[in-house]
Amino acid sequence: MLKTNALKERRKQRIRSRIRKSGAGRPRLSVFRSNKNIYAQVIDDLQGNTVASASTMEKELRDGLKSGSTKDAAAVVGKLVAERAVAQGLNEVVFDRGSYLFHGRVKALADAAREAGLKF
Repeated sequence: MLKTNALKERRKQRIRSRIRKSGAGRPRLSVFRSNKNIYAQVIDDLQGNTVASASTMEKELRDGLKSGSTKDAAAVVGKLVAERAVAQGLNEVVFDRGSYLFHGRVKALADAAREAGLKF
């Protein structure tokens, strides 16, 4: 029987392979969620670099948020990463939820990024 980490890794690889097939060369908005914080970055896999990133660990966000592990914090991070990506000239991305289900903090981040101008 597979352990939890192995199952999460399988899910993540399955999602990434689908993204590569249907992404059509668009950058991906990758989300990492820990117990205390949430991180998002727009990655250009063709070039192999990070175009824009945001997290609840940033000083300006840490001061304004009560906690980094809430839906409100995820929405602020989603809006910030979308604004930074649009400033770099990216309007369309592929959403990479990793091994996480699309609900809660991950969904709040995605919805805020859509509202701020990213299309996926």
